[in-house]
Amino acid sequence: MAEKQITALALYSGGLDSTLACRVVADQGIKVVAVKFVTPFFGHELLLKKEDYIKKTKEKFGIDVILRDVTLQYLELLKKPAHGFGRYFNPCMDCKIFLLSEAKKMMPELGASFLVTGEVVGQRPMSQRRDALRVIERDSGCEGLLVRPLCAKNLEPTLPERDGLIDRNKLFDFSGRSRTPQMKLAEHYNITDYPSPAGGCILADPILSARVEAYYQQNKKIVPEDMLLLLVGRQFSLPTGGWLVIGRTEEENEKIETQLQPGDWLLKTVEIPGPTAILRNSVEPEEIDTAAALVVRYAKKSVIGQKPVKITAEQNGLQQYLYARPLADALSKPWLKK
Repeated sequence: MAEKQITALALYSGGLDSTLACRVVADQGIKVVAVKFVTPFFGHELLLKKEDYIKKTKEKFGIDVILRDVTLQYLELLKKPAHGFGRYFNPCMDCKIFLLSEAKKMMPELGASFLVTGEVVGQRPMSQRRDALRVIERDSGCEGLLVRPLCAKNLEPTLPERDGLIDRNKLFDFSGRSRTPQMKLAEHYNITDYPSPAGGCILADPILSARVEAYYQQNKKIVPEDMLLLLVGRQFSLPTGGWLVIGRTEEENEKIETQLQPGDWLLKTVEIPGPTAILRNSVEPEEIDTAAALVVRYAKKSVIGQKPVKITAEQNGLQQYLYARPLADALSKPWLKK
């Protein structure tokens, strides 16, 4: 009887390091299943094209990937991460711990014997220091189970290495922030099209992370549907309590429209080019008029004439028309969030 093939479960970001880690392990005849966790802050857009993403990842890199949405658990984590935040609202240590613990839970259903990540010791100052890597293993409950193929020779042998499930001699000793070793290994695997290492989590973006942090400070109840709306467009806190989001580009207009929830107002200009907007948490009747005036303010100036601009305002499938003139900047500037 043929030996059962060993299976490893890899945490997959879609970046070069995690792609290489999967390929290095697979080169040893090990079946690699990759999981890409998604939240509103990383990878969420992939849920709209799930099958296409899975197919392209297999065709492009030879990697079988699963998408797993962990939004609810992640939003809870952000309330009070045990290891605190980085420079912005990024809980890097707790994020790694959380994702590894979630991956560990998946091991039985996939028949996986160990976990894999693309981490490189010394590459990131907060979460990839040698001491941080040990804390991440310990607090995630993954001590001994986690293989880091790109830097394994700089770390103590793991259980899979000691038990012969994976050959340590065929792993690597990368360290530090230089990308040269990874780029050379990518050439070996004929991987040429990969994202730059600078991209990634929105919570490390100075502007967008500040919005999320402010939301957490101002709201006791965290609403998952609010998160995606926070990350797009111009944001206004109206003096009567409503939350208005106005698109800045055609792409943002499309995104905003997909975020419509029951009770929201969806506003658009009718006869002239202009933005799409959502008014949420509105309780005052006059707010819709204020919102319409702000939508006109950001319509194309060259086509705004002397007459009021026609706006469609839709709520819960019912549509009405409003007529508004552009609101003065001096009035609205205090309402504009960063």
